[in-house]
Amino acid sequence: MTAVNHVKKKLAEGKLAAGLTLRIAQTVEMTFVAKQAGFDWLFLDMEHGSMAVHHVGQLSIAAAAAGLTPIARVTHQDMATACRLLDSGAQGIIFPHVDTPDEARAAAEACRFAPQGKRSFGGAPPSLGFAPMSPAEVTKRSNELVFLVAMIETEKAVASVDAIAAVPGIDCLLIGTNDLTLDMGVTGDYGHAKVIAAYEALVAACKKHSKVPGMGGIYDTVHAKRYVQMGCRFLLGGSDLALLSAAAKARAEFFGTLL
Repeated sequence: MTAVNHVKKKLAEGKLAAGLTLRIAQTVEMTFVAKQAGFDWLFLDMEHGSMAVHHVGQLSIAAAAAGLTPIARVTHQDMATACRLLDSGAQGIIFPHVDTPDEARAAAEACRFAPQGKRSFGGAPPSLGFAPMSPAEVTKRSNELVFLVAMIETEKAVASVDAIAAVPGIDCLLIGTNDLTLDMGVTGDYGHAKVIAAYEALVAACKKHSKVPGMGGIYDTVHAKRYVQMGCRFLLGGSDLALLSAAAKARAEFFGTLL
């Protein structure tokens, strides 16, 4: 199996990379659903919900085979689980609530092998197809494959966004807009002046330090278009639960019109 991080490839071409969040749907069939729907990557969420390392591993292997990039979110600063997920097949890690450059640096170092980091070596992972290769080749290719995301979700993080973006090894900074609006006291107001200013600061910092700007939690046309046009390229495309609920509601309403 040739290891390809399709997200990194699309972003390098200046394209958008949209991911489908999985929380309640934890079987490998979802990788084909996401692929057929046109998503680029799977957001395997261990921060909210019951998903476990085993689920992430199986979904990651299936996603890579289907042509999707599996990226998992851990809980705050959970470096041990992040490394287990990479060893199980994930091609990227999303770290929530990164407020300082020190937290970003710790995350980057935990997920990359020396000399870029301090990740422990456990042999060739599923993301490299368990191919026989030297430890030097495994570590080199793994470092090239991994995609690391720092989530910006507080006013403290926004104030430090330039320093966070400057951290080597972090590939993307992504605003978790719902948590950010909560922290700002403007819950759910995606067009608030403080939210717009936060996106402007994030995009400027990413441009300065050659990182990818990301957007999460926004799915309406007006606000999503604003932040994509501003420069956001790595996008959360909605969760299995939200999309299933919306489709189920629409179908039930349709049947209610038949009599």
